[in-house]
Amino acid sequence: MSDKPVFLYDTTLRDGTQGEGFQLSGLDKLRIAIRLDEFGVDYIEGGWPGSNPKDVEFFQEAKKLELKHAKLAAFGSTRRANTAVEDDPQVALLLAAETPVVTIFGKSWELQVTEVLRTTIEENQAMIRDTVAHLVQNGREVIYDAEHFFDGYKDGPEHALSTLIAAAEGGASCLVLCDTNGGTLPSEIEKICSVVKARIPDTPFGIHTHNDCELGVANAIAAVRAGAKQVQGTINGYGERTGNCNLTSVIPILQLKLGLDVVPQLENLRDLSYFVDDISNNPHFARAAFIGRTAFAHKGGMHVNAVQKLARSYEHIVPESVGNSQNILVSELSGQSNILIKAEQLGIPLEKGSSEASAVLRRVKELEHDGYSFESASGSLELLILKELERYTKPFTLNEYHTSFRQYRDGHPPVCEATVKLEVNGTPELTVAEGKGVLNALDLALRKALLPFYPQIANVSLLDYKVRILEGRDATASITRVLIVSTDGEKTWSTIGVSDNIIEASWLALTDGIDLFLQGVTRLE
Repeated sequence: MSDKPVFLYDTTLRDGTQGEGFQLSGLDKLRIAIRLDEFGVDYIEGGWPGSNPKDVEFFQEAKKLELKHAKLAAFGSTRRANTAVEDDPQVALLLAAETPVVTIFGKSWELQVTEVLRTTIEENQAMIRDTVAHLVQNGREVIYDAEHFFDGYKDGPEHALSTLIAAAEGGASCLVLCDTNGGTLPSEIEKICSVVKARIPDTPFGIHTHNDCELGVANAIAAVRAGAKQVQGTINGYGERTGNCNLTSVIPILQLKLGLDVVPQLENLRDLSYFVDDISNNPHFARAAFIGRTAFAHKGGMHVNAVQKLARSYEHIVPESVGNSQNILVSELSGQSNILIKAEQLGIPLEKGSSEASAVLRRVKELEHDGYSFESASGSLELLILKELERYTKPFTLNEYHTSFRQYRDGHPPVCEATVKLEVNGTPELTVAEGKGVLNALDLALRKALLPFYPQIANVSLLDYKVRILEGRDATASITRVLIVSTDGEKTWSTIGVSDNIIEASWLALTDGIDLFLQGVTRLE
C-alpha cells in the first residue's frame, strides 16, 4: 500500500447485493463500477466469480474496463479443508477472473473452525496461508478478510490473532478485521484494533463493519483512529440484514472531520449516492446524513433566521462540499425568514416585514391547518407565492371535470374514463380520455385539452404519486393528501392537493403541476 492515509474499498457490487430489495444486473454493476472509479474509490469488489451467471458476465465484461484509479477485486474464500490449493476449483476461478486484486475470507473464530468447517485449528491456518501464498505467487494483490474477527477475538484472542499471522505469512497486503455480526461497540473496536497493530506491525489492517447496532460508521471511524489503513463499505449502506458501513457517511467524516484526503472531489458524493439508488430502483433516503434531502433542511422560524445571518450556526459543514444544498422548509412553524429565503430561491424578492411576506405566511398557515404540507411540495408553494403577489398568470380556466369507473362482469377489463371541460383565453375545449386508473384518465384528458394551446406539455410526465390519509380515525370520511412529482426531463417539481375526496385531491395536485410548468411557458410568451 502507498502513503495514502486511508484506502476506500467498495463492496456495493458484492456485499451490497445481499441486502433485501437491492438488485443489480450485470450492466448495472458495470455502470456503478465506472462511477465509483471516477469518484476516486481505491478498490471495487465485483463479486464472487463463478457463483452465478450474473457475476460470470460481470467479470468477463469488466476485463474491458479502463479504470483510471480503482483496482478491481474478485472475492472468494480460502481453499477447502484437506484439499491442495492448486486443485481447488473455486481458487482457480478467482485467478481466471484476471483481476489485479483478490480478496478472500477465512475463519477467525474457533467456534466457526471446529463447528462449521469441522476441521482443526492447524488446518484452518494452513488453508489461509496456502491460499494467500498461491494467489500472491500468481501475481495478485491479496486482501484477507478475517470473518467474525471481533467475535472470535473476544472468544479466544490468541486463536483469532494466529489466523491473521497466517495470512500475513502468506503475503497478504492488508488484513481486514470483520465485525460480521455487527454487534461490537466502538470502544471494543478501537481496543482490539490497537492490539492487532501492535502484534502485527508490518502488515496494514483494514476494517469491515455491519450496521446491526447502528454503529457501522462509528466502528469504522474507531478503527481508523486505531490505525486502520483501509475502510470497507457500500454506497448508501446497502447490505444484508440492516446493511453495511455506509461509505456516503464515512467518506465525508474522514475528509472533513478527520482531515484525511480520501477522494479528489467530495462534492460529487451526493450524485454518486443518487446514481446508485436510481440504478437499483430504490428510493432516496431523505434523512441520510450529509447527502439526504433533509440533511440541511431548516423549518423552525428562529433556526431559519439564524441560518440566514450565519449558515454555520445550524450547519456543521458547508452543504455544497458534499454536493448538497440548504433547504428551507415552509410550514406552520415557519417565520418570515423561511418565506423570504424560499422566495429568494424562486427568484421572487420579498422584504422582511412587508405586507406581502405577511400575506404569504398567513396563507401558508391557513392551508397547513387544512392539511396541506409544503415541505415536500415546493411547486405548490411557488404557485401560492405567485398568486399572493399577483404575479400569477392563469393559463386555463376549468369549467368542469367528471370521472367514471365501469366494472364489467363478462371478463372485459374495467374502464376508467375522464371528461374535462375548460377554456384557454376564452376558447372552450371538451375532451374525453380513458386511462388505467382515475388519475391516469384525468391526466390524459387534461393534456389532450391543453396540447393545442401549449404543445410544450408533451414533455411533462409524472414521476411519482403518493397518497396519505390524514386523521385515519375518520375512516372513509378522512382527509386525503396527495403528492405528485412531475418532470420535463430537465427539472423536477412537486405539488400537493388536499380534500376529503381522493379524486379531488389528486386533481388539485395534478393541475398544480401542469399549472406551474405553464407559468414558465406563459411568461416566456
